[in-house]
Amino acid sequence: MKKLNKQFNLRSNLKKYFNYDHFREGQEEIIIDVLHGEDVLGVLKTGSGKSICYQLPAKILPGLTIVVSPLISLMIDQVRQTKAFHFKEVVALHSMQNKSERKNVLQTLHLYKLLYISPELLQQREIIQRLKEREISLFVIDEAHCISEWGYDFRPDYLRIKSIIHTLGNPPILALTGTATREVQQDIIKELGRTEMNKHIYPIDRDNISLVVEEIDGNEMNKQAFLINILEKYKVPTIIYFSSRRKAEEIALLLSHQLTNRKISYYHGGMETMDRLKVQQQFMNDQLDIICCTSAFGMGINKKNIRLVIHYHLPTQIESFIQEIGRAGRDGKESVSLVLYQKRDIQLPLQIIENELPNHDEINFAMNQLYQLFIHQNEIPTNDNEIETFFQMKRTKWRFLHYQFETRGMIIHNKINFNLDDWNKSRKEITEFCQKRLQIKRKKVYEMIQWVNKEDCLRQHLYASFEQTMQQKDEQCCSNCHFSFQQWLTEAQTEKEKIHHHSWQEKLASLLLIGEHTNETIRTH
Repeated sequence: MKKLNKQFNLRSNLKKYFNYDHFREGQEEIIIDVLHGEDVLGVLKTGSGKSICYQLPAKILPGLTIVVSPLISLMIDQVRQTKAFHFKEVVALHSMQNKSERKNVLQTLHLYKLLYISPELLQQREIIQRLKEREISLFVIDEAHCISEWGYDFRPDYLRIKSIIHTLGNPPILALTGTATREVQQDIIKELGRTEMNKHIYPIDRDNISLVVEEIDGNEMNKQAFLINILEKYKVPTIIYFSSRRKAEEIALLLSHQLTNRKISYYHGGMETMDRLKVQQQFMNDQLDIICCTSAFGMGINKKNIRLVIHYHLPTQIESFIQEIGRAGRDGKESVSLVLYQKRDIQLPLQIIENELPNHDEINFAMNQLYQLFIHQNEIPTNDNEIETFFQMKRTKWRFLHYQFETRGMIIHNKINFNLDDWNKSRKEITEFCQKRLQIKRKKVYEMIQWVNKEDCLRQHLYASFEQTMQQKDEQCCSNCHFSFQQWLTEAQTEKEKIHHHSWQEKLASLLLIGEHTNETIRTH
């Protein structure tokens, strides 16, 4: 796209389209580069309004803005919130829609300025062909750390984005994330092949979030007792993260029996999509007080009054931990991150990372199955259930392997291309890559373990990999810097009282996304 000569009054457009009086840190600088056709990598703290960095350009630029988003619930929520700003030319394409709904979107694509789409659907030929018929003004990669092989939430489908962008005529790219080390930043740029990307990297410390680590001796009963005690004292909107789906359900049931005056539910990736969306919306609308969940919950969640984020189990790495605690205090008010730490928990994150990518035996088995298909001239399964049965691995692992096989010429247009020497070389390269990533992931687990055991300022150590210098928080910094739950209590309880005393009109406005109450609730900029 040619650089724009026209100078826009961005602040007046911000007010006109989104009713905001000013930009937050980093937004204006990123938008100026985007409007001039530059490729941009933006790292902004969680809750700082990354979405306005492409929503405002989408209104101004002449063609279509495509946003690749990793979660269906996130896309649905963003479309809903964008339309609430009277930005109606927005739509999403995702797997929850039936064929008729997706067909209708594609047939009316010329009516839209902003399209949210999953990386999986973006690979479909029909969709790519339709997109090629539109002028693409901007290609946005939301949660861009997913494209990095070393990012905490690496997703193999993101690796195909580079070739898709090329197919669509190489429009300008905006890659956005709330958490990326310098290594991940460089990896994002490398994977996208845009070495001249303008980097806008801003401090990611949320200084209104106090950091608390509570080491609990004894068995799990002691941890459960401590958790119940905290939740009885602090009746505020709360997210509790678990490393296990089963444990999230188990503790949700326990808390429901113990805290009869609180509304509690659970959320994890094993639930039906509609059930997950229902729980998410109930929490967003203050119909639930506490969510017991896995890491599947929270990306893009913009509930402003979450006051307490608890990690029942030790996270697998610093980056995911920063993302998850960033769901607290998005209105700028004092909030708390609490990690319940027991030394016996150390093995759980190590077990989790072992299962992220295929191991040596799984790689061998998949290649042998692929060879059997080649001999019998059978096609590669495309249905997720068939894939899991035939290759005996999770679909996410197969997607990773499928991409690796494609890039090495073993699979061409979903047809198997066999050459013994090339296959043996690929087997070695893929196995070595997976082993290298596992070593790095283990290192990150140990970094997390070291962090919870620090004796000086937790904030300084948490952000050391992201920022050169850190300002000390004067009060309520962390559990090593004289944090007091009692001091935090007053404001937290006051906030809870305000929530319960909303009028029925305000609650209805929140549910319907209308009126002044909505403007405060839904702002994501």
